[in-house]
This record gives sequence, structure tokens and C-alpha cells, in this order.
Amino acid sequence: MGIHGVGIRRAMELAFCITGIWSAYIYQGLLQETVSTRRFGLNKERFEHLAFLNLAQSVVCLQWSFIMINIWRKARVARAPWRSYWSAGITNTIGPAMGIEALKYISYPAQVLAKSSKMIPVMLMGTLVYGIKYSYREYLCSLLVAGGVSIFALSKTNSKTINKVANPNAPLGYGLCFLNLVFDGFTNATQDSISARYPKTNAWDMMLGMNLWGTIYNLVFMFGWPQASGYQAVQFCRDNPEAAWDILYYCLCGAIGQNFIFFTISRFGSLTNTTITTTRKFVSIVVSSLLSGNPLSRKQWGSVAMVFSGLSYQIYLKRKKSKRMKRKKKAF
Repeated sequence: MGIHGVGIRRAMELAFCITGIWSAYIYQGLLQETVSTRRFGLNKERFEHLAFLNLAQSVVCLQWSFIMINIWRKARVARAPWRSYWSAGITNTIGPAMGIEALKYISYPAQVLAKSSKMIPVMLMGTLVYGIKYSYREYLCSLLVAGGVSIFALSKTNSKTINKVANPNAPLGYGLCFLNLVFDGFTNATQDSISARYPKTNAWDMMLGMNLWGTIYNLVFMFGWPQASGYQAVQFCRDNPEAAWDILYYCLCGAIGQNFIFFTISRFGSLTNTTITTTRKFVSIVVSSLLSGNPLSRKQWGSVAMVFSGLSYQIYLKRKKSKRMKRKKKAF
């Protein structure tokens, strides 16, 4: 296959990844908002055990990756051992749980926007813990994102949006999102380290390793003692089958989305994946706002523009830095 043919194939693979990630996670976001805010059954009860979503998704993704590995199994290569995922499994279990829990206190668009500010805790930890110095352009990106999130959080929302949440407590919601970002930062760093040490590890290997440990940790957390909330979550699903179906669809979307994300990382790298997921978050906010009947105010749209301007500039700087490093390697 010539260079032109390879380029077309790569472009088709990238389009395939973008379509898969956007479709899976935009729909999953809508389901997540539905599960966290909908009133189920005759008593109109909310599903309060949102951490159960992480366990359910880990189990479904574990099964999915196991099936894919056995279907596409190749000759034995030096893949990453399962024990290498244990630390990332911890942060990947706690982080998303906090992100989902935040939906009890803030709206889905607010959660998506807050979680877009991942660079802020990463830079803070890099400076305080590792003594890393950042350029003024990187600080400008952080200021745009932080300012956008702050304006969005302080903007007035209509009563319909607030009433969707049982116990509105915005500071707690944004605090949970911040902790979610901190743990996500550790998770991403560990995944990059595993990919660098074991380049033969493919998308499904990583998906299996992460969800194996995630399932173990979540099982202990949800069912580790008699009064654990996992038993109540199961009982709620038995009493309200419609909630169980929403959770199942949510998990299937997560499995499909994870499949595309790990495939994108293995084929195009984490920077391309970041670009795709960042633009997806913006679309998620638009779709959620339109479908929920709660349009954002001009000030809130302005804050969204600030956040994604900062993120887009950050991606541009990373791409520029990546190309510069590649040129240096070729020179040597």
C-alpha cells in the first residue's frame, strides 16, 4: 500500500474513532443525567446510589474487553501484566465516582464544563509536587478555563434547572468535580507510562486491566459490608425495572466509548484522543441544553466559549511541542 493509501486509511480510522467516541459518550451523558435526576416508580423516588453506575460499567466493560481479546487474539507478545494496572484502577474508581456524585448538586452541563478544566489541578500538582515550570501561554490557557468555569458557576440558572436537583449545593458539586480531575490526572499518567513500557499492549488489553481492578474495588466498596449501598441499589433496580434498563444502556455506551478511546490512544496517541474528547464535551453541553429545554444564558455561553478557547489553545501548544520534539529526534 502506497503513502497515499496509508494516509486515506489513517484518515478513515480517525473518522471512525471520532464518530464512535462522540456517539457513545454524548448519548451516555444524556442517560447519566436521566438516571441522576429522573423520578422512578409510583413514589417518584430518585436513584441515589450513583456510585453503582461505576460498578455496573466496570463489569460490562470487563466482559466486553475479554470477549474482544479472545476474538482477536494474536500470538503471545509482551503485554502489560495485570498487576501494573492496580494503582490506576484505584484512581479510576474513585475519580469517576466523584464525578457522578457531583450530579446530585450541579447540572450536567455544569459538570461537563467543570471537568474540562483538567489542566488546572495538573499544573498545580506539577508545580507544587514536582517543581515543574510552565510557560506564560500555559498559564493563559488555565486562566481562560478557570475564568470560564467560575463565570458559569456564578451565573444565574432558571428555577427548572435547579429543581431538577434534589439538594442543590453547587460548591460541593464543583469540589467533587475538582477531586475527580485530580484522580483522572494520576490515571492518565499511569496509562501513558504503561503504554510506553509495554508498546505491544493494545486497546482491549488496557481496557481489560483497568476494568478488572475497577470491578474488584467497586465490589468491595458497594458490597463490602452489610449496610453497603450496593444492596440498596440492586433492590431499587428490582423495584424499578426502567431504572435498570437506563443503567444497562448507560453501561453499554461506556463500553463502546472506552473501546474507541483505548483504540484511539493506541493508534493516534493521547493528544489526538484529548482533542476528540474535548470537542465532544462542547457538543454534549449543546445537546443537553437543547434536549432538556433549559437553554443557557448569554453569559453562560460566553463562559463555555472561554473554556473551549483555553482548551483549544492548549491542544495547539501540545501539538506544536510534539512536532518540535519529533524534529529533534530525527536530527539526532
